Amino acid sequence: MILSTIDENNFNAVLQIYEEGMSSGIATYETSLPNWSTWDSAHLKICRLALFEKNIMIAWAALSSVSNRRVYRGVAELSIYVSAKVRAKGVGKHLLLKLIQESEKKGIWTLQSGIFKDNFASIKLHEHCGFRKIGFREKIAQRDGIWYDNVLMERRSKIIGISS
Repeated sequence: MILSTIDENNFNAVLQIYEEGMSSGIATYETSLPNWSTWDSAHLKICRLALFEKNIMIAWAALSSVSNRRVYRGVAELSIYVSAKVRAKGVGKHLLLKLIQESEKKGIWTLQSGIFKDNFASIKLHEHCGFRKIGFREKIAQRDGIWYDNVLMERRSKIIGISS
C-alpha cells in the first residue's frame, strides 16, 4: 500500500469512495457529492491522506476544523472512508493510525469523530485506534427525512499539548 496526499488530481477517486459511503446510509448525512472547491474549503490543508493499492485509491482520510477560535487550533474532526472492496481487511486501521501520526506532527492534540450509532465497524475501528466514546447526540441530523443519532468519539494525543 502506498500513502499519498489528496489533491485535485485524484479527487475523482475520493468521490468514488465517498459515494460508496453515502450509499451505505450510515457513513454521512450528505446525499450529493461535493465539487473540488467545496471539499477543499471544508477540509484542513494538512493531513489529507489517500491510500493506494496497485495505483487504485482504496481509502482516504481528511481533517476539518472544529472552530475558528485559536484555542481550538489543535482540535480537528476526522473523516475516513474505505472502499467497499477492501473493508474488514485492516486498511482503515492502517490509514487511521497514519492519520494520527501525521496529525500529531502537525500539532493536532485532539481528534474527534461523530459516527452514526449503527456504524459498528467505524466505532470499532476508532476504538482500536485509541478513541473513546465521550457522548451521544440524539437525533442530531436528518438524512432523507429520518433523524439519526451519533456517537461522539475522541482521541487525545499522549505527546502533543501535554503540560510538562
